[in-house]
This record gives sequence, C-alpha cells and structure tokens, in this order.
Amino acid sequence: VQLQASGGGLVQPGGSLRLSCAASGSIFRVNDMGWHRQAPGKQRELVAAITIGGSTTYADSVKGRFTISRDSARKTAYLQMNSLKPEDTAVYYCNADILTFYDGRGGYWGRGTLVTVSS
Repeated sequence: VQLQASGGGLVQPGGSLRLSCAASGSIFRVNDMGWHRQAPGKQRELVAAITIGGSTTYADSVKGRFTISRDSARKTAYLQMNSLKPEDTAVYYCNADILTFYDGRGGYWGRGTLVTVSS
C-alpha cells in the first residue's frame, strides 16, 4: 500500500494550491484520510481530516481557508488551500487509515510534498 502526495510548490502570499493524495495497492477500503504538516523546527501538526462518511476536521489556523475533500472511488483525498500565508510553509504529509486485503488494517503515510509561501 502506498500513499502518493502531489501538488506542492512555490506560491505567493494570498495564492492557492491544491494537494492530492492517492492511495494504491491491495486496498479493501480507505477509512479516514488526513493532511498533516511540519514546518522547519516545529512538530508535525494536523491540518485537516475527513472521515469515510465525509465529516471534516480542521486546525483553527486553516479554518475558512483550507478545504479537505475526497473521491472514495479513486481512493484520493484533496486539500484545497486558499489565501495562503507565509506561515503555511511546510512539508505536507497525507495519511490514511486503510483496510487491506492481506495485511489487515493500519495507518499509512505518504512521503510529503513541500509548500512554500513566499513573495
């Protein structure tokens, strides 16, 4: 099972980016999915999460600016990031709770994608 994150890059303050996280492999079902981030010198923190039923959770710092969504048929989660600020600069990691065909249920992490907000 793999999680592939993409969509990071350099953007000016006030700009937008859309991150994608695609799960692949011997997957029976993808349960909760989420995005975390880690800025230099800081601990990894939860940014947003979405349940299999579509319920969402956001960090206070991104509420009203970021939107998490998912396409369960494609086993993919998205993070639409608007009104980006320099303090959003971080490596963004996706994670998912996955039920596999052969290895039971477990938590999986993608490698991360760098988001840099700078003028």
